[in-house]
Order: sequence, then C-alpha cells, then structure tokens
Amino acid sequence: MKIQSPFIKFLGVGVINTCIGLSVTFLCLTLFGLPYWPSTFIGNGAGALASFFLNRRFTFRSDVRVGSGLFRFILVIFLCYLLSYKAGLALAEGALRHLEPVERYTEEWAVLFGNGLYTVTNYFGQKWFVFRKTKTNREWGGEYGKKILQ
Repeated sequence: MKIQSPFIKFLGVGVINTCIGLSVTFLCLTLFGLPYWPSTFIGNGAGALASFFLNRRFTFRSDVRVGSGLFRFILVIFLCYLLSYKAGLALAEGALRHLEPVERYTEEWAVLFGNGLYTVTNYFGQKWFVFRKTKTNREWGGEYGKKILQ
C-alpha cells in the first residue's frame, strides 16, 4: 500500500519526531528539572534535523537545496514553536485554573496542547514555504518553458 497524501506522510514522520521530541521534553522537564521553555525548545530541537531530511525526501519529495531549505525549515519550526507553545500554555492555564487535582500538571498539559497546535501549523509552513513545489521545465512545456524561464 503506497501512501499518497502528503499530510498522512507528514503525520507518519511526525510520529517519529514527536516521540523523540516529547521524550526529550519530558526528560528535561521532570528528570532534569529544567523550566518549561528550555525543555520544550530542546525537545523540539531534538527531532528537527531528522524531520527536515525525512520530510524533504519522503513527505514532499522536494529537491530544495539543503542550505536554503534548512534555513527556511528552521525559521518555520521556530515561529510555529513560539506561537503553538505560547498558545498551549495559555490554553492549559485557562482550562486547568480551577481544577486543583490537575492544576499542578499545567505545564505537562501545555506541552501536549502546544504539540498538537505545532503539528498543524508546522505542516502548512513546511508545505507552503519550505518544500513548495516549483515549476520544472517539463511542467512549463519543454523548450518553450525554458525560454519563458530565462
């Protein structure tokens, strides 16, 4: 069975990245006692490099050069990280404010909320900005296309 949907492929790659990222995040948060922001930053960074190469080849089948693609990739990752984890923290703080038994786990819930938001925003950023398809010579009509592109 061949997977056709880029979003399904992205989710599959994301499972690998999420396992790595969340494991590292929770290790930093609970075992090493690091604060929320460094823990989520280190955890997300741990899966980012593998994500770039897997999504470049498997998900989007992109021929984007590593240098320029990696720069855009890091930019998208960073923006999605800031927006998603800030929103996740606000959501968890608002939702758990009066639930005393689980209120002490606000940061852990914020990580999970932020991770879900991050997955969706990151997909669209990668698809539309990092690995976007460009018109190749064949798509532009062979020799005629070459002249248009020159």
